[in-house]
Amino acid sequence: MQQADTSVRHLLARGDFRRLLVARLLAQSGDGVLQAALAGTVLFNPQRAADPVDVAAAFAVLLLPYSVVGPFAGVWLDRWSRRQVLVRANVLRAGLVAVLAALVLAGQAGAPFYAAGLAVFAVTRFLLAALSAALPHTTDAASLVPANALSTTSGAVATVTGGVLALGLLQLGTAGDAAYAAVALSATVPHLASAAVAAGFDRRYLGPDSGVRSARLPARAVLRGMVAGARHVAEHPPAAAALLAIGAHRVCYGLLTLMTLLLFRNTLTEGTGPLFPGGLAGLGVVLAAGSAGTLVAAVATPPAVRRLGTRGWVVALLAGGGVLQLALGLSFATPGWVAAGLVLGVVAQGVKICVDATLQRSVDDDFRGRVFSVYDTLVNVAYVAALVAGALLLPESGRSVTGLLVVAAVYALTAVGYASVTRAHASDRS
Repeated sequence: MQQADTSVRHLLARGDFRRLLVARLLAQSGDGVLQAALAGTVLFNPQRAADPVDVAAAFAVLLLPYSVVGPFAGVWLDRWSRRQVLVRANVLRAGLVAVLAALVLAGQAGAPFYAAGLAVFAVTRFLLAALSAALPHTTDAASLVPANALSTTSGAVATVTGGVLALGLLQLGTAGDAAYAAVALSATVPHLASAAVAAGFDRRYLGPDSGVRSARLPARAVLRGMVAGARHVAEHPPAAAALLAIGAHRVCYGLLTLMTLLLFRNTLTEGTGPLFPGGLAGLGVVLAAGSAGTLVAAVATPPAVRRLGTRGWVVALLAGGGVLQLALGLSFATPGWVAAGLVLGVVAQGVKICVDATLQRSVDDDFRGRVFSVYDTLVNVAYVAALVAGALLLPESGRSVTGLLVVAAVYALTAVGYASVTRAHASDRS
């Protein structure tokens, strides 16, 4: 049997895939613009955190509120036209961003400002879940891994690009509330453009397959739908194992994030040369290394999956990631931590690509929205739980051999658990 063509050229030859990809790139570039604009405010700024508990609290305020709402959003993703979700969510985001920009201009930093910011992020996660649920309608099953690699990675690059452009705009004028508000407002342009691109799809084209049903849904029915979604995942071991893998990875990611912030804030304040600065500049180099790792994973994952299968590649990422985080991090020096950041980027993106493809392939389309919203909630709750635990246990210096040992142990146990659960499906190399 001739092997299916899963190259980038093959993917981009499909007009529907290109349209969905452009909608994603525009939407996520707007996210980058907004995030850069908010970087100058008091919203979730690690520089202002006095201790680890403050850092964890900031992330919790950002992530947990809409993580709780996320599963309910998934029920509507399986009832509403996903094309309509992409259009209306982008328009709604543009309106909320305008409100947020007005609050920035007015110098507001209290509850209204936080509420507006959380509302924007909540709609953003809903939108990203809809993009993931819609992707299988624009490609064939054999191309899901490279399609996810291209979509999620280019989306992340678009976010970074939007942020860089916004920072450039901020350099053109005097820093202050007016400048930040203007740049925040400019994020509405790509959001509205994304809505216009998504509007080019037919109303039913992106699913759900059973057809668009009434948007009116009692809260009790929402809860029943979530229970059904959870049972659906439990009935599909590859999907359950995928969620186990990504949840455990996010625990490790949360611990390493907090350790990195504390190290470069309180310990690694002096650099070891121009390539490895300390303080905030060093933190920026670690983040850049993580972004480079994301790109490496996007290139390496499709051929690795073809050679090892999804199961083999995920096990290799988890097991190898744990060993390398321990080996590179124990020096608690900037060069080793930068290298560890690169490895973490590879692991994070490689696992995400495989998990996305597994969920898209193994769950029924009518449950896909609910599953992806539960997925979003799981990764955020696991991340915040790790931050809170780390805030209570890690020293303010960030130097913790015990923390690195915990990370290595969680990765190792997860690799073993994932391999065990998916053993019956080992023949699936797609």
